[in-house]
Amino acid sequence: MTATDTRTILSAQSAVTPRAKRNRGDLGFTIWGIAVLVFLFLPIAVVVVYSFNVGRLLTSFTQFGFDSFAAIVSNEVIRSAVLISVQTGFLAALLASVLGTLAGIAMARHPGKWVWWFLVLLLLVSVTPEIVDAVALLPWLVTLGQDWGIGFFNDGIFRLVIGHSLFSIAVVSYLVRARLIGLDAQLEEASADLYAPPLTTFRRVTLPLAMPAVLAGFLLSFTLSLDNTVIAAFVSVAGSTPWPVYILGAVRTGLRPEIAAVSTIMLLLTLIALAVVALVLKRAGDSAADIARTMAGG
Repeated sequence: MTATDTRTILSAQSAVTPRAKRNRGDLGFTIWGIAVLVFLFLPIAVVVVYSFNVGRLLTSFTQFGFDSFAAIVSNEVIRSAVLISVQTGFLAALLASVLGTLAGIAMARHPGKWVWWFLVLLLLVSVTPEIVDAVALLPWLVTLGQDWGIGFFNDGIFRLVIGHSLFSIAVVSYLVRARLIGLDAQLEEASADLYAPPLTTFRRVTLPLAMPAVLAGFLLSFTLSLDNTVIAAFVSVAGSTPWPVYILGAVRTGLRPEIAAVSTIMLLLTLIALAVVALVLKRAGDSAADIARTMAGG
């Protein structure tokens, strides 16, 4: 019997061998996983569906239409709250990206005992409850703005940007440090050997190497700022009410379909931002596990 005949017989036997039946444990875990996903995402689906409600209240679906989305443009209060949230998110993400990138590069390229102390500070910022940050920020900003007379600390947008960027700076620092640690520093050393000034090396070598993590941190910071409610409720001032704080005030009088419409749009923006993060990291060569870790902000 030749080797070809042996392979033919083995393949025929494997074809007629019945598949092992799934045990009850696997079936139970599958059902439980589906139930958890339904429990988590069904409320979001309900909000998206009810955003097309023409009725006066969100909880009473009367007729399908796009009036709630038109109200985002026609209602000045809603339009102002949304624009403030988007503006604050962009500025907070920009500030967090600049400071976090510099911190991440310093930790990756200039290691020492100070790095561990700095990481402890970043970890403290990451795990501190937002209510604690909000309670600490409010009197400090009032002191700087009113008692010390530093005028821009009385500006509502500026106060929101400062509050929203605290956690995001730590996130960007983690991402940039993790990316540069995994890359060899020989390219930067070669640039220095070719008599390139430090600023030129940073602009043409270091920053391009870290750019995927910087962009990912920027987009994550933007999405984190959009739903930052606790700090925004404490530090916001009259005339600069962001969208989450507006929703808190609207709950007392009844939720309207316009709130669901804006929430749907912000959900879409968040998903687009996360998709761009995944695409950038994938093109940078990150694995699926690395992308998932980045999407979780770790």
